[in-house]
Order: sequence, then structure tokens, then C-alpha cells
Amino acid sequence: MDTETQLVEENPRKGGLRTMPFIIVNESFERVASYGLQANLIIYLMTYYNMTAAAGTSILGIRTALSNGLAIVGAIISDSYCGRFKAVAIGSISTLIGMIILWLTAMIPQLKSLPCPQFQHVCNGTTAFQLAVLFSSFGFMSVGAGFIRPCSIIFGVDQLEKKGKPENKRLVDSYFNWYYASIGVSTILAVTTVVYIQERYGWKVGLGIPVILMFLSVSMFLIGSPWYIKVKAKESLLIGLLQAVVAAFRKRNTRLPLTDCDDYYRWPLESEVLTPSNDFRCLNRACMIEDPQRDLNPDGSASNPWNLSSLEQVESLKAIVRVLPMWSTGFMIYVTMNQFSFSVLQAKTMDRHIIPQFELPAASFSVFLIIALTIWITFYDRVLVPLLSKYTGRPRGLSPVTRMGIGLLVSCTSMALSAITESIRQQKAIEEGHEDDPHALVNMSAMWLVPQYLLLGVAEAAHAVGQIEFFYSLFPKSMSSIASAMYTIGTAVSSLVGSILVSGVDWLTSTGGKTSWLSSNINKGHLEYYFWLLAFLSLLNFFYFVMVCRLYETGNDGRSSRLSHVAEDQECDYTLI
Repeated sequence: MDTETQLVEENPRKGGLRTMPFIIVNESFERVASYGLQANLIIYLMTYYNMTAAAGTSILGIRTALSNGLAIVGAIISDSYCGRFKAVAIGSISTLIGMIILWLTAMIPQLKSLPCPQFQHVCNGTTAFQLAVLFSSFGFMSVGAGFIRPCSIIFGVDQLEKKGKPENKRLVDSYFNWYYASIGVSTILAVTTVVYIQERYGWKVGLGIPVILMFLSVSMFLIGSPWYIKVKAKESLLIGLLQAVVAAFRKRNTRLPLTDCDDYYRWPLESEVLTPSNDFRCLNRACMIEDPQRDLNPDGSASNPWNLSSLEQVESLKAIVRVLPMWSTGFMIYVTMNQFSFSVLQAKTMDRHIIPQFELPAASFSVFLIIALTIWITFYDRVLVPLLSKYTGRPRGLSPVTRMGIGLLVSCTSMALSAITESIRQQKAIEEGHEDDPHALVNMSAMWLVPQYLLLGVAEAAHAVGQIEFFYSLFPKSMSSIASAMYTIGTAVSSLVGSILVSGVDWLTSTGGKTSWLSSNINKGHLEYYFWLLAFLSLLNFFYFVMVCRLYETGNDGRSSRLSHVAEDQECDYTLI
């Protein structure tokens, strides 16, 4: 903050609202380009790289996991080394390079294999060079997302937060509203307009449009460079937490005192934490001063931060450990949401006409999820909160944990409905003689798929917002970025788990020469069994969630909760589930 204030005072004409168009347009174009590619990419992989539905879905899941996982790396590099401006610039350029490479695979025939004829059982294999080019494009885009996503929104806040001007808080609130509104509009445009162009004009044009949009995104961001406030890099909180882990491990054989003492390192001296908490006492070794002459510099700082952490860093690490069980309950809901590739294959075989003159692209049905998510958040915030707050006595209506539980149950219901719909669709396909033709249209409206998308949208809105609020309620303000980071890591883990699950089910159900549940010919496979499996796992996850809530309730005896910043009206009522 001191560095930031100094920069603002030295450059009073920098920052402010004039920089917002450059930042929001950069993020919006990047989202349209990225989501426009992601929504329909399974069809491209199956058509031009001869991948099975299961293999393509697994690869896209790994790509998503990599993009979300690298967001943590991007945040650390931004905070500790290059600053947010350079991070967003590097990320934008990297994403542009990745999109150009992917577009070249559509433009140059040698970079992809020939599509298989409809009834050909043996296809020409994809070469190692072709896969290397494809995966390099995914790699560049994942690195780009890893730098852009954690830094772009905070870079906008840097332009508006100025010390001594409290009225700027209203500008920051307004900026957040415009930022998230632009993301919503961008996502809708991506899964409708860009996907429609891909299906209507082919992949050469369909992959070229995101390249143009991303080029405009990079250009707009760099044009605004002279007017940006560029906060210098400083020590990353994530690095501090990692140092506490390393220090505790290095001193794992050090004997802990039985009572509180003054031999704990406190830096800065104004730390509000007076004594270490009693839970996870093994971590207290990280902040124990064994030899003041060796461990401390003359100015009181730690001579080796990888061997001695501050008490505040240790307590922050404990705060993260405390929420890990609840954090793990959210993996399954995003596993169910990462199965869009199979829903796209379903929609491809169904009647997708909204009106006789217009057919909605198969990959565009995810727009109903976004619509449901937006409507639910608005309805809950504007209608349900005022009503529920009168009965629960809570400013936000229901506790974050209750909303998380609702999201998990709705997600389970969505998977059960998906299984029932697929059973009906497959039965119709067999009755109409399309069992051997996965490209034949079944006499069934694709609108049957809309309810499952709507339920998933409500599930994500209820669970994601509740989870983030839960993290924010238990973390000190200095760790607010960690709350967002944990959400991002959670989606990355879910994508990886989803990929492993798809590969495992495909391998297990195809042993002995049997047709896989996840066969590319969904008329012969049993996609409905896979959806029932997800519904069952989601139900088991809900019971695990209830057990975790009981664990928190019985463990909340005051000994494990030493975070004085938790406001009474923010504490989660675990008995409301």
C-alpha cells in the first residue's frame, strides 16, 4: 500500500476511470475468445484429431485444470516479481500466441489429420508432431489464463484505490459490478455468437474470430499503458505461507514448550495475534526462535524466512488448514459441471430448432446455465434475502454453508435428470434405427436438455457464492486474495479429478471388448449410466459435506477458533442444513 500511495502521489494524472475501458475491454475480449473456443472444442478434437469422446473430454479437463492451477503461479509471480501490469500483458500475449497456433491447425492441412468417413472403423492416426502443435497451443493459452485471471481484476482496483479519497470506495464497488457484468455478457456472446460462426462458416473462420478478438484485447490493454498506475511487486502472502510450511518441516524434531512463552517470532511488531493457537501445534515450530543470534537480524527481521516464520504467518496457515475439509466438499459439484462435452454430443443428435428458421448450435446450450446463474443470483439478492433475513436474523438470508448444501443437492438432482433424459434419447435413437449412426438426428427436441442446464446454473450460483463467502468469513482481510485463490484451485482439482474419472470409466467399461459407456457413438454407449454414477457420487459427497459440518460444529469450542476478525453475524450456522 505504501508503494501504491507513493506512485499515486507522484503521478496524480494516472489511474482513475479513464483506465477502466482499456482494462474491461481487455478482459471482455479475452473471455469471448477463450470461452468461444472452449465451448465447441470437443467437436474439433473428435473431427480433426480422431479422438474419442472420452479422450477429448479428458484432455479438455486437463487443459482447464492447468489454466486454473497456473493462476496461483501467476499470482505469486505477479505479487513477488513482475507486478500486475506486466503479468496481464504477458498473459494476454501468451493467450494470443496460443490462439494463433490453434487457428493455424485449421488453416494448414498438415497440422491435423483427415476426418474419418462416417462409417469407417479404422482412421488414420494423428502424428506426434500434430499433437505437439495442438498441445503447445493449449499450453500457451493456459499460461495466459494463469497470468490474466488472478491479476486483471485487482489491476483495475489499483487504478481506483487512492489513499485519502474514501469516495473512491464507491468507484471500486461500481467497477466490480461492471467487471462481472462484462464477464457475463462476454460468456453469453462466446457460447452463442462465436459458436454459431464456427458451425455456420467452418473452423477457419470460427478459430480466426477469437484470434482477432484477442489481438484487439492485447492492443487495447497496451494502448492504455501510459495512464496506468503500476504498483511494484512486493512480498507475496502465498510465498509467506509456503515459508511457514517449510520452516515447520525443517524444525519438525524441535521440542515444543508445554505452555505459551515469549520465544515466538512476531513480525511486524504490531501483529494482533498475541499467542499461538493450540490447534495444529506442530506448525508452531515454524515461528519458534531457537537461537536469537542466529535466527534474527539486528533490525529484528528473520535472517532466514525459510527457517523462521512470523506468528501471524503461522496463524494464517492454520486458518487455511481449518477450512480444507469444507473446501474439499466442493470438488464434486465442479466435476459434474465439467461434463459439457458429453452434453454437446447429446445436443448434436437432437432437434435444436428454436423456431423453424433458426437452429441453436449444440455448444450454445450452456447459455441456459449462465442465464439460470444470473437470474438466481439476482432473485436471491433482491427478493429472497429481504424475506429470509426476517426469519433467520442474518443479513444475507441463509448462511454460506446452507447455500453450499443447497447447491450440492441441486447438482445431484441435475445429474439424475441428465441420466433420465439420456435414457429417453437413446431409446428413441434405437427405435428409429440409428444405433450404428451417431450423427443421425433423433426425433426429439434438444429443449429436453434445458432443465439440467438450468439446475446446474442454480447449483453453481448457490454453491460458489456460498463457498467464497464462507472463506471470506473465516479469513482475515489480509488473506482475502487467498479465498479467491482457493476457489480457483478447487476448480482446477475438480477438472483434474473429472479427467481421471472419465478415463477410468472409459477404460473399465471397455475391457473385454465391450462397448464403453462413454463411446463416441453415444447411441451404442451408456452415457446415462455415467450420469447416474455422477448423481450417486454427488449424493455421497453431500453426506460427506454433512459430516464435515458436524465436525466443524463439534470442534468449534473456542480452542480451534482464534481468529478475532470473524464477525458474529458472519459465523456460519452449521445446524441450518
